[in-house]
Amino acid sequence: MKLLLVEDSQRLQRSLTAGLKRAGYALDVTGDGREGLWFAESNDYDVIILDIMLPGLDGLSLLQRLRAKGKSTHVLLLTARDTVDDRVRGLEIGADDYLVKPFAFRELLARVRALCRRSYGTKSASLVVGDLQINTAQKTVTRAGQPIKLSPREFALLEYLVLRRGQVVSRSEIETHIYDDQVDPMSNVVDSAVCMLRKAIGLPGSPPLVHTRHGLGYVFELET
Repeated sequence: MKLLLVEDSQRLQRSLTAGLKRAGYALDVTGDGREGLWFAESNDYDVIILDIMLPGLDGLSLLQRLRAKGKSTHVLLLTARDTVDDRVRGLEIGADDYLVKPFAFRELLARVRALCRRSYGTKSASLVVGDLQINTAQKTVTRAGQPIKLSPREFALLEYLVLRRGQVVSRSEIETHIYDDQVDPMSNVVDSAVCMLRKAIGLPGSPPLVHTRHGLGYVFELET
């Protein structure tokens, strides 16, 4: 999943960046409101984590402009303002959730996960396809009851493909949602990642779960 973090506190920015990357998220980061608006308008994110007090352009104004442009990306507001009026205003402008500073990172992570699930129309942390089970909160995968060990990048790829189950997902969409930096269009990094994932979750004698659609991308589906 790809997140945008707009937070001007260098200390908090460093802490959140490290924690979110450890949790397997791809991340764009800025501490400036105007740059944050440019990122949000120019890219597709699963969730935007947005501080209210920002230089250049405050978070609420950023959010207003984003919604006026028709961008529906889920937004989690970070605020030091703990009054009902401030929280109501943020939600009425178009925020999906808010978190009052100081907060526990575990709570922020849980809220981000919930918003990511909402982006793909699911509320459960458990994703089940046939005998494949994925727990997006605990980052665990089993197939036919046997645990499968995946790298954070492989897990992120699997989660994204399963959430898009039955849809053809292009290489560029995978690059956008899984990788921090732009991938060289001549690189086979996505193909290699899919190949490794296919091997990791495969079972002898069973059809593959990740299918190639030549010239289009990949689709995750259980074929009978």
